[in-house]
Amino acid sequence: MKPLKEFTIPFVGLKIASHHFDYDIEKTFFEYFEYEDFNDVAIKVKVDLNKKTTLMELHFKISGTVNINCDLTNEPYDQKIKNEFDLVVKFGDEYNDEDTDILILPHGAYEINIQQYIYELIVLTVPIKRVHPGVKDGTLNSDILKKLEELSPKMDPEKEIKEEDIDPRWNTLKKLLTDK
Repeated sequence: MKPLKEFTIPFVGLKIASHHFDYDIEKTFFEYFEYEDFNDVAIKVKVDLNKKTTLMELHFKISGTVNINCDLTNEPYDQKIKNEFDLVVKFGDEYNDEDTDILILPHGAYEINIQQYIYELIVLTVPIKRVHPGVKDGTLNSDILKKLEELSPKMDPEKEIKEEDIDPRWNTLKKLLTDK
């Protein structure tokens, strides 16, 4: 997969100071990764790169919305997301990204591509269980919700558990709790 040029930061020409980069992420960004869970995407990414003499610190901050389908009703809705991530970039003999918070670039490197970090940060921020806000507060009017409620098991008040229906051996065991 060829890296996207707009997410490549050439740090060699930058002064030793703090630098700021802004990105607008849309659905085409996720099509590049062949990720199809999002219907639509509107996310702002702010990256602060603090260049020092021997290392660089990157601070990612994302906020926006992704349009996804509810797991219960399959109705699309906008899920707000917000997250932050810190990455330390050091220099070494060879490329190493085994640690999630530390990236080691070879000594001759002159640029860094941050598209993978942005992709992972956004995808991991979306909740695992996606429930439409209308399901939580009861305002969503959906055929699927009506069918789920129709088919859900109902508790019959006549079939309440009575004291005489309980196995007498349990009563003996309950005495162990009260006999101290």
